[in-house]
Amino acid sequence: MSNPLSIDNIAFTILGYPMSYVELVGTVCYLCSVWLIAKRKVLTWPIGIVSVLLYMALFYQIHLYSDALEQVYYLIVSVYGWWHWLRSPREEGTVIDVGFTPARTAMIWLAVTIVVGVLVGALMSRIHNLLPSVFSEPASYPYVDALTTIGSFAAMWLMARRRVESWLYWIVIDLAGIVLYYLKSVRFVALLYVVLLMLAIKGFLDWKASRRQATTG
Repeated sequence: MSNPLSIDNIAFTILGYPMSYVELVGTVCYLCSVWLIAKRKVLTWPIGIVSVLLYMALFYQIHLYSDALEQVYYLIVSVYGWWHWLRSPREEGTVIDVGFTPARTAMIWLAVTIVVGVLVGALMSRIHNLLPSVFSEPASYPYVDALTTIGSFAAMWLMARRRVESWLYWIVIDLAGIVLYYLKSVRFVALLYVVLLMLAIKGFLDWKASRRQATTG
């Protein structure tokens, strides 16, 4: 019996592109979770956990090691976000209230994200030499992969904390992801990131408007 999490286990082929089950189901769950989080619905977290587990398997198999390790963090923060949102104030009992991070704190977040991303990129560019038994091939685009990974760490935490500026991180990450995944020939994931970019823009505008209404109303 074939491994259901293998990228060689193909669901169908579209326009010459072989779509694996792990990429298909992971992408659909991820897209649903982003749509739900833009709507500030708690259900985003359990659905997101399913996509995290599937993407962990996908990224490891295509040698995007930073992305694969990123999913471990996503899993932890998703569990925390689920718990935190269940305990958070809700508008009309159904959607989560949101807010902004103070400007000084937001700038510190950005600076730390960039510095740590560069350091992780340097490590990942050598990881196949340091741990050849685990990482048999050199990492692809290690600095871009690492910067988007660390940026995603920050964005995910800010989102779990219900901070509006988390969407600005996602907008930049989605732009980089479109290029990165296209170059790695996971075209369906690249297309997903086009959709995610649009959702991130909408999510930012919706959360910002919601916060403005909460402060003026």
